[in-house]
Amino acid sequence: MKITVSAYSGYKGNERPTTFVLGDYSYHVEEILDQWYGLEATYFKVRADDRNIYILKYDSGSEEWSLESFRQSPPL
Repeated sequence: MKITVSAYSGYKGNERPTTFVLGDYSYHVEEILDQWYGLEATYFKVRADDRNIYILKYDSGSEEWSLESFRQSPPL
């Protein structure tokens, strides 16, 4: 699923996601839990401000972000 992402750009563009939009709601990335590289993509496992876990993919070839996975956190 394609998503809109605002990303921090340091020495390279789209270095890490900071916020992303799903539907009508904007989520703030509170923590990057993991990051790994594919052939033309970078994946980020993040915890958002709703305490859920998301895997976001940045495709450097098309310069598009997508939501690859979602896991709901157990209630506190």
